[in-house]
Amino acid sequence: MVGRLIATQRHRHPDDDLAALQARFDAREVVLRSGEPLTPETLVQPGWDVYFYRMPAPEPTVPHEIGIIHRDEDLIVVDKPPYLATMPRGRHITETVTVRLRRSTGIQELSPAHRLDRLTSGVLVFTVRPEVRGAYQRLFAERQVTKTYEAIARHDTALAATTPLEWASRMVKTPGEIQGYIVDGEPNARTTLADVVPLTDDEQTAMESVHGPLERQARYVLRPETGRTHQLRLHMWAAGVPILGDPVYPRIYSEAEEDMAVPMHLIARSLEFTDPLSGEARRFVSRRL
Repeated sequence: MVGRLIATQRHRHPDDDLAALQARFDAREVVLRSGEPLTPETLVQPGWDVYFYRMPAPEPTVPHEIGIIHRDEDLIVVDKPPYLATMPRGRHITETVTVRLRRSTGIQELSPAHRLDRLTSGVLVFTVRPEVRGAYQRLFAERQVTKTYEAIARHDTALAATTPLEWASRMVKTPGEIQGYIVDGEPNARTTLADVVPLTDDEQTAMESVHGPLERQARYVLRPETGRTHQLRLHMWAAGVPILGDPVYPRIYSEAEEDMAVPMHLIARSLEFTDPLSGEARRFVSRRL
């Protein structure tokens, strides 16, 4: 059973073979939930949970550092760079914020209270201790957190003149497909476009140093009320102002085209909430440009 799970991984390390599997058994690293080690001859019973470590496939190193915004006995709040996934998933295992933070801090119980897309930057909250994890995760699940994002896109003066405005759409995303879609039906995704601010000449020059010549760009201040997958990216695309550097909307870029020196310009700029343990008003702000 364990051999089949290893062999059928989509992103399997080439050295994760039968010898590596036997080494796991020899090291007593294939265990039940109770910690009892298993052998290759053990007959697995229905309902058993079997645990073992996978051997992560080689991953490209993400050449960006994780900034620390705040740290106390309950939380570590980081300034997430682009191209690092929040949690291990699929082909991104070691090059994730969670794994990097656990290794750098030595705190194996670190767990994210919420998630950001791999390409999105900005404020990301981690809990330090398991006993406080649920309280902070509920804040995000119950939408008790005020989130403000900033996106860079073409300066649309007509759109800017209508702010603030609400985008309300029905979004769907099929598992396994890269793009999501806006369809007819009851809205399940709501975003407030709070402001549109043209970039300064210096900011425009900085963007062109990465992306080449551009139309005049602007900073779009976005406040999502819901958290659908790719919600802000889809709403910006639907409004005719796709986010600068977005490799999915409007065109899906291939894996070979990915350039980690060229970010998608969507930043979770700030998070605000009432601390569920102390009652203190909390506000964390990304320092990313």
